[in-house]
Amino acid sequence: MPETEPWEYTLYIPNDVRAVTVSRRTLRLILTMHGLIDLADTAELLATELVANAVLHTKGPAALRVRWSAGVLRIGAWDANPEPPEPPRELAALGEAEEGRGLALVRACSDLWGWQPLTRNGNRGKYVWCELISAA
Repeated sequence: MPETEPWEYTLYIPNDVRAVTVSRRTLRLILTMHGLIDLADTAELLATELVANAVLHTKGPAALRVRWSAGVLRIGAWDANPEPPEPPRELAALGEAEEGRGLALVRACSDLWGWQPLTRNGNRGKYVWCELISAA
């Protein structure tokens, strides 16, 4: 049974591609411990795309933030690049493309997504987020 009390976790990650796997596994553990395993598969996919973008397309540190409140799971990635993300294209239009699918998947698999400029520890950057609404 999902918890009713709000909670939030932040995982600070280095600019290292291995951070994607660490973030995904940490997220699954968090969701399992809070009784939200039904959201884990989709949440892992979304976090993987957000963190991969943060690590692969920037040179600085990044962070994964996960928040649960009022039946909504928000997953977000902060990175040190203040430039807005490229607008996602339609997933169907991407065909077999190996790049450019990340935000298209985020848009297709989440209930809501967006981005905002955000400064963290004196570093200018952006926060790209998405939400999943629990059916429970």
